[in-house]
Amino acid sequence: MALLILFGFVAGAGTALSPCVLPVLPIALSAGATGGRRRPLGIVVGLAVSFTFATVALVYVISALGLPDDLLRKLAIAVLLVFGITLMVPALAARVEAWLSRLASRAGVADRGGDGFWSGAAVGASLGLVYAPCAGPILAGVITVSASQTFTAGRLAVALSYGIGSAVVLYLLMLGGRRLVAPLARRGNALQMAMGAVMVVVALAMFGDYDVKFQNRIASDLPGFLVNPTEGIEDSASARTALVDVRGESPHGVTAAAQAPQQASRGRHSDLPVLGTAPEFAGTQQWFNTPGNRPLTLRSLRGRVVLVDFWTYSCINCLRTLPYLTAWDRTYRKDGLTIVGVHTPEFPFEKDAGNVAEAIERNEIAYPVAQDNDLATWSAYGTQYWPSEYFIDANGEVRYAHFGEGEYDEKEQVIRELLAEAGREVGRGRSGASGIAASSGVTTPETYLGAERAERFINPALSPGSHDFGDPPAPPRDNFAYRGHWRIALQSATAEGGSLQLAFGARRVYLVLGSPGRSRRVRVLLDGRPIPARFAGSDVSGGVADVSAQRLYELVDLPKAGNHLLQLEPEAGVTGYAFTFG
Repeated sequence: MALLILFGFVAGAGTALSPCVLPVLPIALSAGATGGRRRPLGIVVGLAVSFTFATVALVYVISALGLPDDLLRKLAIAVLLVFGITLMVPALAARVEAWLSRLASRAGVADRGGDGFWSGAAVGASLGLVYAPCAGPILAGVITVSASQTFTAGRLAVALSYGIGSAVVLYLLMLGGRRLVAPLARRGNALQMAMGAVMVVVALAMFGDYDVKFQNRIASDLPGFLVNPTEGIEDSASARTALVDVRGESPHGVTAAAQAPQQASRGRHSDLPVLGTAPEFAGTQQWFNTPGNRPLTLRSLRGRVVLVDFWTYSCINCLRTLPYLTAWDRTYRKDGLTIVGVHTPEFPFEKDAGNVAEAIERNEIAYPVAQDNDLATWSAYGTQYWPSEYFIDANGEVRYAHFGEGEYDEKEQVIRELLAEAGREVGRGRSGASGIAASSGVTTPETYLGAERAERFINPALSPGSHDFGDPPAPPRDNFAYRGHWRIALQSATAEGGSLQLAFGARRVYLVLGSPGRSRRVRVLLDGRPIPARFAGSDVSGGVADVSAQRLYELVDLPKAGNHLLQLEPEAGVTGYAFTFG
């Protein structure tokens, strides 16, 4: 958390130097250039406090009421327009200033000695709402995604540190602004009206999304550090990992298109770039499918092409890649390819070597697999997503990386190129790998059942403990509802006589389940009736899923994606962890 607070401060300072802050500068400079000597300080204090409120409290309210995600931006435009019109009419500006002074006086915080601190704080408080859309995408995501989760002091501290970082830089700009406009003091009204006109123009430009278009335009022409001074910090491995933890998001299901740009398109015979030296396997526990189950090292594999695949056995996106990996292993192992699966768990039960061994056998994995229970190798590579794949040449250099599913033909071509580069003979025939891809038309995002990261549940705020959720109405589309008695933990939920409903839009429904101690049953109903055999997933028979091993269960397999209501009626003692859809 200390790293995130520091990141928030530096990111806020960087934002204050970016083009995004342009709408705020006219107000800050205009307001800070007049009034008492402490007025600029008051403005930045009010800005930091109100920005924190705008990005935490308002976001929570907007999420709770189901209001549009761009509401904050629209409110910011409205506030900017009102500010501009007010400054363009000196008489109106004077009345507003007098009203703010009276308001501060009634609150017992009137400016003493004419230093202007409290009137400046009132102006700064209004600026916070305008400044909220300037928050960098990563920081905004931290707060916005957190809106559906339990409020914590950590999230408040990150937003506050961001506001303080911006306020410090704006304070320095205002001090310089006062010196610049001092010679124009005799024309104060004209300067104020000009600033107001600029604000009105900026508000209208924002209304037409011209500010976004402007930033996109300069982003293609200027170096990245000028467009986004915090880009290097946001993209660092440690910051990314910490931000993922605060967001509470799951890296499952991320496709290559949603990630940082992959390598540029290549001609079939062009050279692969060198992305850096591959980190060694570190901090692993049990190894599988190696001689004597002894650990491997990248150094011992020099001369061979290595594909490192980060996966975990309850991740549907990982499971859908396994047929391709096993086919490549069968086809190219003799030609010099070694695939190493680095099993990096998400849930505690995935750390159990017996569970991993069972998953390896069930999925017919013959290549080496290492347990990375402490995420040591995961961190060494700076990865965040399941699955992530790194293609390493015979010299130990990473030449290609891919995150998520897909691009299988391209990845097989990368294997063949690296083998040819290493002097290995590869035939013309391909592996013929194939597997199940995610269906089009899926609208329901994955969700967790535990209180820590549960999203889109219509029940009141989920918290750890035993609850009787009663008999709520059927949830709306892409939402979930607990019914009856459940025991909620941070990462899971255990049935105590209750049921679970979800209104999903997908073809397939998967749920990570477990039944400690013995096998238990889960009754599956689709649209109010026991699920027909032709729509049942591979783990459902006779409308019932038998749950024993802690793993991913396929509950629904429709001919095509559609909108349906699914109800699960588990026996007491069945524990659920996370839904995914495909």
